[in-house]
This record gives sequence, structure tokens and C-alpha cells, in this order.
Amino acid sequence: MSIHLDGQLVTTTMRTPGNDYELAAGFCHTEGVLGAMPIIGVRYCADGSAISSEFNVVTVETGGRAPAFTPRLGLTSSSCGLCGSDSIDTLAERLQPLDPAHAEAFDIDTFPDLCQQVLAGQGLFTSTGAVHGAAAFDVDGNILVTREDVGRHNAVDKVIGRLLLDNQLPASQLGLFVSGRSSFEMVQKAWAAGFGLLLSVSAPTSLAVQTARRANLMLAGFVRNDHLNVYSPERIPAAPLPIPTRSKV
Repeated sequence: MSIHLDGQLVTTTMRTPGNDYELAAGFCHTEGVLGAMPIIGVRYCADGSAISSEFNVVTVETGGRAPAFTPRLGLTSSSCGLCGSDSIDTLAERLQPLDPAHAEAFDIDTFPDLCQQVLAGQGLFTSTGAVHGAAAFDVDGNILVTREDVGRHNAVDKVIGRLLLDNQLPASQLGLFVSGRSSFEMVQKAWAAGFGLLLSVSAPTSLAVQTARRANLMLAGFVRNDHLNVYSPERIPAAPLPIPTRSKV
């Protein structure tokens, strides 16, 4: 599917059809090409071509007010986008660190249940076992939005696009769950959307951990059953240990 912004090509990505408007809006937001401009419309291009007639070209419209941008070169694959080619410093130039207090509002004990809740909302995965899932959830562990796609990045963009179109960004009071590993770009997307927390069922990359720490984004992986690993923040405050007493001789 080709994504356009105000008539200019942004990128072309392999995706699972469905929720195309959300995917286009979410991708434009997480890439930063919208700037601070609101979206005034999303539509399929109707130029009469065979591709357009198959709903494979979507344009996001800001009325021409979005800032100039450089399109992605080549094809954005369904499995990976930038994959760390943009440095953390470059990313930090357009995104402010998150308020760490937003992550502190979440109860870590509710995280393991999210896996089963998200899976219950993945009809396509249940049928095929061949797609990724992403979900937005609140501080009480309630799933608000679930999306699926052959590409895990696309699934995340669909969730973010839904929140964006519903005027629910930044998602500072929400967490983001992903069914695959946490890569640099997954952290980038969570940061761009303002999530205070990113959970995954697999491991993060080292660059993802560095980026999450720079963003003040809580990052947890291997969320399974009754345990998980927390990678960001670097340290979680623990209860002070009792000071041992030394007996007199």
C-alpha cells in the first residue's frame, strides 16, 4: 500500500488489508511528517488506476499545511522499517522526553494478563497463526484498541492511527503491547505517540533499550504468565534492605 501526505508519496509498505486509514495516519504521525498539523481527512486515491481501484493507495490530508519532508526511499517492508538507521540523537531532536510519572501509574502485576487478553481479540491470528498483534491498554489493564497485521510495525501504526483519529494522542495515560520483539523503531513509535509504557512478549534490542531510557519510556519484555523483565528504567526502586547488626564480642 502506498501512503501519501497531501498528494506526495511518503512510503510504500507491505501490509495486511484492513484499517488502512489508521495505518496511513499512524505511520505519518510516528514518522513525524505531520508536524503539529491536524489531519482533516483520509481517503483512498481515486485516480482510476488499477492499483487505486484495489484500495492500495491512501492519502492523508492536512490541507497542505504539513511541513516539507523527505519520502522513505524504497519499500518499507512488513517486518521492519528504519531498524535503527536514524540515531537516537536525531530522534530526540523532534521528540521530548516523556514524563516518567506516567509509567509509574501502571500496576506491574496486571501485565501478564495482557497477553491472553490481546490474543482473545486477535481473530486473524487465531485462524492463521501468521500475523502480529498490537494493543493499547489503560492503567487498569483494560484493552482499548487491538489491531493485527503481517507486519508488527504496521499493527502498531494501526493502533496509533486509531488513537490519533479519535483525538486520543498523546497517549500518556496508556500503555502499548506488541506481540513481537521491541526494536528501535517500535520504541520510536511508542515515544512519538506519547505512551508511557511499552510491553512485548519477546526481547528488546540493545538500541531499543537505549532509546527507551533516553525517552523515559518504561520498557518490559518476555511478558509471560507470572513474570517479565524490565529493561527501562535502568533501575526500579526497591524497598531498602535492613541494616545488619553486628553482635558485640
